[in-house]
Amino acid sequence: MDLDFEGFGTSEFGDFDVDVEDVQVKKKRKYDRIWKVTFGGSVCGRPVIHKGMLIFSSLDNHVYALDFTTRKEIWRFRGNGVFLDSSPTIHEDTVLIGSFDGNMYCIDVNTGKEVWHHKTGGEINTTAFVSNGKAYFGSKDGFAYAVDVKTGELVWRYNTGDAVTSSPIVVGEKMIIGSFSGFIYCLEAETGKEIWRFKSGAEIENDYPFLVHNGIMYFGSFDNNLYAINTENGKEVWRFRTGKYGNCGIPTLHENVLYYGSRDGILYALTLEGKELWRFQTGKEIIDKGPLVHNEKIYFGAGDGNVYCLSLDGKELWRFQTNGGVYTSVVLIEGVLCFGSWDCHLYLADPETGEEIWRFQTSTNKPALLPEPFECFELEVKKDTGVEEAVEGEKYKKKKEEESVSLSDYHVTSEYSSESEYKQKSDYDTTFVMFEGIMEEESIWISDSKGLNPQILMQK
Repeated sequence: MDLDFEGFGTSEFGDFDVDVEDVQVKKKRKYDRIWKVTFGGSVCGRPVIHKGMLIFSSLDNHVYALDFTTRKEIWRFRGNGVFLDSSPTIHEDTVLIGSFDGNMYCIDVNTGKEVWHHKTGGEINTTAFVSNGKAYFGSKDGFAYAVDVKTGELVWRYNTGDAVTSSPIVVGEKMIIGSFSGFIYCLEAETGKEIWRFKSGAEIENDYPFLVHNGIMYFGSFDNNLYAINTENGKEVWRFRTGKYGNCGIPTLHENVLYYGSRDGILYALTLEGKELWRFQTGKEIIDKGPLVHNEKIYFGAGDGNVYCLSLDGKELWRFQTNGGVYTSVVLIEGVLCFGSWDCHLYLADPETGEEIWRFQTSTNKPALLPEPFECFELEVKKDTGVEEAVEGEKYKKKKEEESVSLSDYHVTSEYSSESEYKQKSDYDTTFVMFEGIMEEESIWISDSKGLNPQILMQK
């Protein structure tokens, strides 16, 4: 089988082709990419609007407030660490946001001055959720926290046993949060007492609070599944298998269709029963805080530096190119699109045409260091080179050889065996070996060029 690695969300493979009968992607270690980022002007959090102020954060250690009308800076707040995926949460006249310095900050929205901060034992990469006078969030120290939203004083904390980069949500009297332990925890919002837990197969990371609809919560896991579970009892309703490199975003619901981006660079459209309607391939990973659906169009960013605009049936209408990965959500503010890029800018763009309206550069034009998206994974390539020879009913075997090839941030292992193991039918899809769960005869619109052509994949 001829395997072309190009188009699987990592252009580093280039034109590398190899004859294989078996390809496996294995996770070498826990996901740790986020802990390796450095200081820089990149923008990753989701921007918000409040009282005419556009508020967002950057990895330059600052939170910014801009006048949306005049585009002028009103204030900036400096923390002691980068602000990565923690997005601003507005509560009354304050902004809550977490930093890699271990603090959850509460900032006066009018002055940009600190009101309080709560120190944890590790980096904070979650977005706070405010309910009933408490702010809920997680930390790399393994704890889920509830603090008084007025004072920042600890109300309770719950030990999950591993890093918490999952942004919580409160549903009724329950607070639900995930962990790198692989569990979803449902706790009493008032006391932190555990009600139930759900086990996935790997780390859970969501930069923005979970989507909950009609008692069902949707979330992704690094075990390559998107899950739907019942919020009352934690029972699984369904799971949908994506690619090979894990999931960490949240879906958006629009007219009973879920839109979800995976780390393999695919945006999926799914029914509420977890059945695939269509998929759209980008050039790199999608780590989104939920796609935007507006005026019969879908907007989202990807690690290839593009913001994409699709029709509701998955056809590309336009794309906006930045010079860095787009990991913020695209949000609609007063009729225009707003999003940040790893290229150290916040952008405004026209939602109909994708034309740039304005951009703002953060305090430095040097992007933060960001490791490659799949460095904690490896590809194993196995190849059969033997030729079956029937000599008096005996099969000759040769010694197995192993060869290792390093490809960018991947490790590819080849195992050569002369033992004849002819197959009548390939166990692997020769068109997309990385992706599973293909619907029967679905059109896949490839975004490699403006001239889009559907590719038909048949059911396995």
